[in-house]
Amino acid sequence: MTEERVTEEEDLLGRVLDTLLREDAYKLRSHTTTVRRADGDWLRIALEGGDSVLLPVEPEGFQCDIRTRRPARLLCVPGRRSTPIVLTGLDAVLGRLRGAVPDEDRALYDVFLNECRQALAAMRLHTRVRPGVVAELAARHGVRWAGMSGAVAYDTLAAFRDHPVYPTSRGRSVFTEDQLRAHAPEFHPTFPLRWLVLPREAVGGDPARLPAWWPTPAELGPGAGPGDGQRLALPVHPLTVGRPLETALRVAGLDGVARLADRGVLDVRPTLSMRTVAVADDPLVHLKLPLTTSTLGLRNRRSIKPGTLIDGEVAQRLVEAVMAREPRFGATVLLADETTHLHAGHELLATLVRRYPPGLENATVVPLAGLLAPAPDGTLVIDGLAERHYGGDVLALLDEYFTLLFDFHTTLFAYGIALESHQQNTSLVFEDGGEHAGAVPRLRLLIKDHDGPRVHAIRLAAMIGGGPAADLCGFDDRRILTSGDGPVADVFTTITVHLCAAAPVFELARLGRAPLDTLLRRVRDRLADAVDRLAVTRPGAAAALLRKRVLDADRLPVKAMVTAGTLFTKERSGAADINKHYVTGPNYLPRGSGG
Repeated sequence: MTEERVTEEEDLLGRVLDTLLREDAYKLRSHTTTVRRADGDWLRIALEGGDSVLLPVEPEGFQCDIRTRRPARLLCVPGRRSTPIVLTGLDAVLGRLRGAVPDEDRALYDVFLNECRQALAAMRLHTRVRPGVVAELAARHGVRWAGMSGAVAYDTLAAFRDHPVYPTSRGRSVFTEDQLRAHAPEFHPTFPLRWLVLPREAVGGDPARLPAWWPTPAELGPGAGPGDGQRLALPVHPLTVGRPLETALRVAGLDGVARLADRGVLDVRPTLSMRTVAVADDPLVHLKLPLTTSTLGLRNRRSIKPGTLIDGEVAQRLVEAVMAREPRFGATVLLADETTHLHAGHELLATLVRRYPPGLENATVVPLAGLLAPAPDGTLVIDGLAERHYGGDVLALLDEYFTLLFDFHTTLFAYGIALESHQQNTSLVFEDGGEHAGAVPRLRLLIKDHDGPRVHAIRLAAMIGGGPAADLCGFDDRRILTSGDGPVADVFTTITVHLCAAAPVFELARLGRAPLDTLLRRVRDRLADAVDRLAVTRPGAAAALLRKRVLDADRLPVKAMVTAGTLFTKERSGAADINKHYVTGPNYLPRGSGG
């Protein structure tokens, strides 16, 4: 008997309802009653006017106690003698649930409903185009996708997957299908960048750090203005050219002096983060460019503020300073260099020049977001990696990965640091047997996009001294610096534990690859090992805090990204930072082992 195919709409509706329950939006979980019926439990949700609907639920373990039982639907029971009405489909179900939304929140609920429709359209488009794109990748890269060009190909596979906790991640507002086909990672296109030529004094940043191939005004054509050394080229994503760019130049006071080059120069490919592009002829260089869209929430705009560029550089130098004190990570953890950036006074006039470490040409570099993507041969990417490097043992691969992941991040925690190094920002770097037989380990971590950490300045100062700590904490966003361990532990839990470790094992269990308890015990045991090691090598409160707040906690913090990012205003949600706004969920790590 074959499993019935789940449509894109059924899949999306289930994940949307799961998210609303997990984040307890509009008290859909906490202010409802459970009704036990012959087929299982249902939540009775009160609507305006005294009506109610029933939502089928079942136990869940990952970040919420319950989830929506599939197939996702609502049951309307108008009266005792009336026949129940079953509602299915995105618009019917979410439209009916609008009756549970307070009047003051309905406008933003409608915005979210539109996000859902955009995501559904994107999912259906992905279903149509994926076979052709994957076949093209296989033809271009062969069996082994090596180096940073191979990493961008794995980004393309990851772009067809959903975010672990944000249900509408594949939707991108503003852009048409033609624009997406020409510029989005799931299509693996190549396109040339556009360039602005600006007076040198209008651009913040150090041109001496730019790559040698950076175009001069003279190379951009006669329309770009004189190449007298007093002007500088700034790359512009083609999707910002037009009214958004004109408005940005006017607001920055540059509309009278900026010149847009007539032609595109420098071929690039989009990475998983659409606004970041890989330079085709220099694979170790990526350029992060602002876009006018939002992803993962209405307020999660893809523009670039000057402060985030500063914060990324400061965070990188801080982690480098810790690694210098912890030399074992010099061989196992790689950091992208994000110390080169330009900014011209508006969030659409900026670029980050991200450089990857040399020596990756023969390595396999896979973003965590693509680890469980189907490869061209139909197996999972992780299966091919395990076959090549671990004798086909996926659990052995996970074991080594968890060991390195938790050793590094618990060590940072001891210094008062937690990174926003989620599945998109962390990659696994694998070396072939002959290559790693020397000084290069078989498995390394590669971390990018350093802005947005949390840093407990007092703990950092206790570890490295007050003066050095102050020198390393020149963040523009003062929310990064905390006066306690709580915010640091929250980021460690929601990013390192939930997204980088637990999300893959829950998915592997759903795929039937191994029992869930076996996989979760690996997560706990490797985390417990890292905490035990920390207690010996860095005596103090850090190990005890991790045991209390993670290993042995009854509840764990859970990101509430939809409520903070779209459904509620900041005043309504109370979210100081929409990416670090939390509810709580169950601790899924089994007790009684390790620690």
